[in-house]
Amino acid sequence: MPPLPDRPDDAGAAPRSPAQLAALYQELILDHYRRPRNKGALERPVAVGEARNPLCGDEVEVSVALDGDRVTDARFTGRGCSISQASASMMTGLVRGRTRAEVAALRRRVAELLAGDAAAAADPSLGDARALAGVATYPARHRCAAMAWEAVERALRP
Repeated sequence: MPPLPDRPDDAGAAPRSPAQLAALYQELILDHYRRPRNKGALERPVAVGEARNPLCGDEVEVSVALDGDRVTDARFTGRGCSISQASASMMTGLVRGRTRAEVAALRRRVAELLAGDAAAAADPSLGDARALAGVATYPARHRCAAMAWEAVERALRP
C-alpha cells in the first residue's frame, strides 16, 4: 500500500487527487479492519474502558497498561463495523508511549477530524487515523469512529 501523502518517505511524489486519497484511506480502514493491530485481551491491564453503540450493536473494550502516567500498552476487544474496529486498531497504536494528557489531546484532535476539520485531517500526529477523515461526511458513522477513543478516555480517567 502506498504511504500517506504527507509522510516523509513520500517526498517528491506526485500529489494525489481527492479521489485517489479517498480510495487510499478506504483501503487503509479495510486493512485495519481485516488485520487489526493490538486486538485481544491485555494480560494484566491497569485500567479498562468500554463504549457501546446500542443503535447498531458495535462494542469495544480498551485495556491499558501504564507506567506512571504513560501508556505502555493498549489493546482492544469487541465487535462491530469496519469503521469502529479499524478506529480501535488505529487508536491502540497511537496511544502507546503517550501520557494521559497526550492521549486526551489526540482524542480531541480525532473529534475535530470527525467534525470535518481540514487541519486535523492533515495532522501527521494522527497517523493512520487520518484515514477516518471521510467519516465526517457521514454523521451516522461518527459514533462508530469515536467509540474506541471514548473507551480509552474512560480507561485513563484518574
